[in-house]
Amino acid sequence: MPFVRSYVRSDGTPVRGHSRWAPGARREMTIFALFGLAVFGIGHASAAKGTDSALRRPSVTYPIRFDRHAGSTSQDVVPRPTVSYPIKFDVPEPRKPAPQPTVSYPIDFSTLGAER
Repeated sequence: MPFVRSYVRSDGTPVRGHSRWAPGARREMTIFALFGLAVFGIGHASAAKGTDSALRRPSVTYPIRFDRHAGSTSQDVVPRPTVSYPIKFDVPEPRKPAPQPTVSYPIDFSTLGAER
């Protein structure tokens, strides 16, 4: 949206500075704004439906208490396996030792007989 600076017309009428919309931009902006308002209104209306206190009941009662079995302590609890079959895990092969270098560094090219 360009801004037109103030100027004087050829007949001497002064014109204040103003902004000028591109052709069709005002209509497109109006459609976009109405679409945004409709989406906001639908979202707001659907959110308002879920906040009714009569429809929402807590699924948990507080305070939460865990029943303890008589004579049961943490020492009496024995872990039990959850499966009855043996689980075999792949055993990785031992690593091969890293190869030893056959070249000593730094390489001295003068000993090779070629000149660079």
